[in-house]
Amino acid sequence: MSPTLARLQGLLVVVTGRRRADNGSVAAHREAMPEPLWFEWLALAGLLLFASWLLGVRGVFAMLLHADPTGITLVIMLLFAGSTLWCGARSRLLQQQRQAMHSAQLVGPGWAPADSCWAAAYWAAFAGPARDSGAPLDVLLDKTHGPHSTAWWVNGIQLKLGLLGKVIGFSILALQIGQTTSFDPNQSQELLRSLTTGLGVALLTTMVGLVGNIVLGLQLTRLDRYADALVADCQRIGLDALAGPAITRVTATR
Repeated sequence: MSPTLARLQGLLVVVTGRRRADNGSVAAHREAMPEPLWFEWLALAGLLLFASWLLGVRGVFAMLLHADPTGITLVIMLLFAGSTLWCGARSRLLQQQRQAMHSAQLVGPGWAPADSCWAAAYWAAFAGPARDSGAPLDVLLDKTHGPHSTAWWVNGIQLKLGLLGKVIGFSILALQIGQTTSFDPNQSQELLRSLTTGLGVALLTTMVGLVGNIVLGLQLTRLDRYADALVADCQRIGLDALAGPAITRVTATR
């Protein structure tokens, strides 16, 4: 084999190895990319805005607010809107923390600053001489899942307000029936209007509370699953990076 041909073969091997390494780094980068939780919420928010615009044009919101003199329907709507905006802010924060975790992983779990992200703080506390071995994980779980418990409580409040509206509506209906001493055909229209008001409050508040509970529960479930994946990846990366030196020390001691 001539020297020129050998050099060409060697150059081909080097280029092929570099391409394989680049492909491996690209594949690893793709695997490390976080799930687009923020964009998922934006898509859901766009769908909710379109549905709200459509219902507003059709006059559904005006009908709901006019049919409920107690104002419970308006309270449920405001709670749902505020909770949905909070879910958007929370989804953006969780996605930022996961991106920061992958950036800290590239630097090294033992070298990343503890104040850069939740994962780096967990790794620093996990590697240090902690008095309680479960304390770093408890702190991490409190940061990733702690605020969600309050959001789930608000989600339950929506359903309870709907049930409260049902009780108030049927109470109005029962009071109107109890005040009727005799059936007068001339007052039948007014009686039916009073009965319809109580029945409308009972049914509409329950319907709005159920819809808000279902949609907000869907968002909170997605946040919980994303937070679970964040904690699991943080533990896996920390164990893989920090268990190696410990095994090396034990082997050297033996």
